[in-house]
Amino acid sequence: MVTSVLTTAVHVVILLLLIAGLAWMQVRRLSFSARVFSGLGLGILFGIVLHQVYGPGSEVLKSSIDWFNLVGVGYVKLLQMIVIPLVFISIVAAFTKMELTQNVGKVSGLILLVLVGTTAIAAAVGIASAGAFDLQAVQIPQGNAELAQAARLEQTFATIEGRTLPQQILELIPANPFLDFTGARRSSTLAVVIFAAFVGLAYLGVRRRDPQAAETFERLVQALNGVVMGMVRIVIRLTPYGVLALMTRVAATSDYAAIWQLGKFVVASYAALLVMFGIHLLLLTLAGLNPAAYVRKVLPVLGFAFTSRSSAATLPLNVRAQTEELGVPQGIANFAGSLGLSIGQNGCAGIYPAMLAVMIAPTVGIDPFTPSFLATVIAVVAISSFGVAGVGGGATFAAILVLSVLGLPVGLAGLLISIEPLIDMGRTAVNVSGAMTAGVLTSRLTRQLNAETYVGVGLREQA
Repeated sequence: MVTSVLTTAVHVVILLLLIAGLAWMQVRRLSFSARVFSGLGLGILFGIVLHQVYGPGSEVLKSSIDWFNLVGVGYVKLLQMIVIPLVFISIVAAFTKMELTQNVGKVSGLILLVLVGTTAIAAAVGIASAGAFDLQAVQIPQGNAELAQAARLEQTFATIEGRTLPQQILELIPANPFLDFTGARRSSTLAVVIFAAFVGLAYLGVRRRDPQAAETFERLVQALNGVVMGMVRIVIRLTPYGVLALMTRVAATSDYAAIWQLGKFVVASYAALLVMFGIHLLLLTLAGLNPAAYVRKVLPVLGFAFTSRSSAATLPLNVRAQTEELGVPQGIANFAGSLGLSIGQNGCAGIYPAMLAVMIAPTVGIDPFTPSFLATVIAVVAISSFGVAGVGGGATFAAILVLSVLGLPVGLAGLLISIEPLIDMGRTAVNVSGAMTAGVLTSRLTRQLNAETYVGVGLREQA
């Protein structure tokens, strides 16, 4: 017992020394991106060493990870803490700054078009990858973990079975905005966006009728916006340390045997994700923008999304990168980032459900590559991409919706549970890239993109 405690203490000291090293890099004024990727690399190395020495199921490792979570999970919780205030106050502030007064309908429409359109493309990419690698559900061994996950998915499906598209859309409307401010529902973030837009539109009406009252409200909103953005800057400074701890946990606890056994499915998934990221760059190129500048500036954000597996937790970093590094106006950045949490997630709601549909269809006697089935899958994936939560597990929820509409066995979506965390890391990064791409393209199409900021140097130092 004493030995276990001492060993855990040694691990915690090592983590603290690595954190001190990252802090020294900041003192030496190394770039934010360099520190983030240093944290990522150090976390991978430290985690692999712990995995090799102790094994993922050891009590010593579990105890150490519990302490590491104070840094990693604590950082994610701080980000989640500021998501809802950031979404609400930033969108309302955009109305008071005249950023979303005349074109709010056009902006939101373009963002939705890009999000849903790229999700349909992502579905086609997922189908192509599944076909190219000849993925089939019958190739995957079904152990106790897979069977248990299948049972859980069947239970989840029972709670949403029979829900129509109009009912899903109605669920997005905030009947009680104060409930959604607590994040109680899957669609809470999107509901807060809708509520903030209503507040902003109401402000415009007050400004016409009572300019003095509108001015008072504007000063209050700008003050709150300044405070919230200050909170965002404080939390973002902690990103390298959070990435270090999160990546250490991932590398130390991953099931490498399962990853090796299902290597073809991992490779096929990442091939599709890389192709989809390439499509994002292609869209930016077609819009007359330099894709290399985009990659250089968003890599730290995608690195955190990859590590945390949470689009919601990445939102503050997402919005900051769009506004400060890519030249997107604050209002559009918040709309794109917030809508991207629940609508049109290219990785979780696009590629993954489409791949599963193609893999599972032969088990019920359906040829997955007939034109009618392929068209149906792409359409269903695009429509079902509304309301997918931007947290870990959102892809499974999306898969349940798609498979149930197609009449395929929902339980088989649990076949990849052993490699789910590894695949989900890449999916989350592509989700976040899709949201940022929507913000940049919308700004470009509405002639509001700051081109000088977009082509400028990479991420600046934190204040």
